[in-house]
Amino acid sequence: MSFDRIALEDKQKAFADLRDVKELFSSRGWFPGTSGNLSVRVGDYSPEQFQFAITASGKDKTVHTPEDYLFVDQDGKPCETTRLKPSAETLIHCEIYRLTGAGAIFHIHSVYNSIVSEYFWDRKSVPVDGVELIKGLNIWEEEAHIDIPIVSNFAHIPSIIPEVTERLVSHIPGILLRKHGIYAWGANAFEAKRHIEAFEFLFEYVYRWELLNKGNR
Repeated sequence: MSFDRIALEDKQKAFADLRDVKELFSSRGWFPGTSGNLSVRVGDYSPEQFQFAITASGKDKTVHTPEDYLFVDQDGKPCETTRLKPSAETLIHCEIYRLTGAGAIFHIHSVYNSIVSEYFWDRKSVPVDGVELIKGLNIWEEEAHIDIPIVSNFAHIPSIIPEVTERLVSHIPGILLRKHGIYAWGANAFEAKRHIEAFEFLFEYVYRWELLNKGNR
């Protein structure tokens, strides 16, 4: 489906969803500086062709302006004439959409997700054992164990993409960039928000559990 054939109300809903999530996450301090980025897909999907709304680069996410979002295609190129630039990490969104067909992708920065991504860097994943909030990721096994993948963080964003492609795990709706932040996705904005919240709880739990048990090793 071409961008011009996507219903206006679908485009408006994507912007509204982004505004609501941006306001909520900002209130939690998850966008220090102008960091983080959010996107919501619109229209039909195939791995070769899709469009999504994404936060514009360099904007203060604690305020709302008419220049907060724009639409881009599967290559991260604007769908409409605009002076806005998409987030510098738009290509990561493109790859996650291509691999998963998700409806929304949210990326935030927190102290806990940055610390655990470095602490467990040697094993390239954050291990979580039997914590209730694993169910928030749609994983329902009793006492489930998961390993949340971590990938390298390069200033040259295209260099990150091959690791995202290689390390993304189909049943875990998130991936960490080392000392950077979490990308989480879902079928829609509500589900992606729930996944972000679950991941952040798990990261804080793992951090505090490691701290409590450090003296017993």
